[in-house]
Amino acid sequence: MNDLYSRHRRVLPDWLALYYDDPIEITHGEGRYVWDSAGRRYLDFFGGILTTLTAHALPEVTKAVSEQAGRIIHSSTLYLDRPMIELAERVAQLSGIPDARVFFTTSGTEANDTALLLATTYRRSNTVLAMRNSYHGRSFSAIGITGNRGWSPTSLSPLQTMYVHGGVRTRGPFAGLDDRAFIDACVADLKDVLGHTRPPAALIAEPVQGVGGFTSPPDGLYAAFREVLNAYGILWIADEVQTGWGRTGDHFWGWQAHARNGPPDIVTFAKGIGNGMSIGGVVARAEIMNCLDANSISTFGGTQVTMAAGLANLAYLLEHDLQGNARRVGGLLIERLRAVAAQLPGVREVRGRGLMIGVELARPDTDEADPQALAAVLEAAREGGLLIGKGGGHDTTALRITPPLSLTVAEAEEGAAILEHALRSTY
Repeated sequence: MNDLYSRHRRVLPDWLALYYDDPIEITHGEGRYVWDSAGRRYLDFFGGILTTLTAHALPEVTKAVSEQAGRIIHSSTLYLDRPMIELAERVAQLSGIPDARVFFTTSGTEANDTALLLATTYRRSNTVLAMRNSYHGRSFSAIGITGNRGWSPTSLSPLQTMYVHGGVRTRGPFAGLDDRAFIDACVADLKDVLGHTRPPAALIAEPVQGVGGFTSPPDGLYAAFREVLNAYGILWIADEVQTGWGRTGDHFWGWQAHARNGPPDIVTFAKGIGNGMSIGGVVARAEIMNCLDANSISTFGGTQVTMAAGLANLAYLLEHDLQGNARRVGGLLIERLRAVAAQLPGVREVRGRGLMIGVELARPDTDEADPQALAAVLEAAREGGLLIGKGGGHDTTALRITPPLSLTVAEAEEGAAILEHALRSTY
């Protein structure tokens, strides 16, 4: 056991997870690569849990952070904050929500907390609809709406949560249906749930479930849900913490795959916008955002140095069409991995869109989760010089692949070759 790992175990919680049997310390990065404290280079296919959206050590972002830090780092929201206002203007315009207001937080968890506060206050209801297999953060209220047992350490909650079907296409009671019938069945389930509860405040849903293994419904499910929600006045919260900013390639926001009945009432975001800096936030219609009748500020949300990073990162993302690159390179990577999966009995499915790719593993010739194989593939990929993530939900195990959106075709092929070797060495 290395010394840093021993020190970690002495002073940090047992439940603070670490990857790998011999955990690594990442000391620096550049582009799509990172290096550990032993000088070993890795191709980064996880991006600090989807936070490194554009590239490691992106000069435009590091320059903006350095220049802002040389002026002032922080003053709180009690004073006018030019970078915060400028980023809010950009986010409001990009959100698709009419008359949008933006509130910045320090994380996706805090963003979802804020969205729940807004929705329950606006609707005067503490009942919330959420998706099975979902994950929305590690705070007390976010855990209360998380439909993933592996990430839910308590059943205590200030909210009454009802879980509905639809977030996982290839499992559950509707898995054998075609897409249209699947959506119809999920809508019928939603209507049935609403017949058994008091009027909920909101439905919160990830367009692509992140921690759950990058599962998603057929396009249009949430648009169909919206028709039912609108009839009851129930708000739709789109948790875009992992899907936002063009990562899915086809759309800038994940909700746009379900846009037939308009944008969500509330959108939450975080992770990639800061390219590693702590930025989260909420976008909502003014009447919803302004419904609070007590004082509220943020000490660290919207701080000048993080907003400078967000502005520079967003500008780079848009100017270099990284959404288009995610669509093109991600499409090639998905097809490459599907060709490999077709030859391996332990790969149940390769799914995703853009550079948000899940590889579900199962015991050969079954639908049962295979955590031992998952751990083995993760270790073999690291040994080969590739960092990837993992996830899953009820009896599922999946690899999570989310490189920076500037990934090149050559780097995609390099990573696919390493992952193919790791999979073949396991199965």
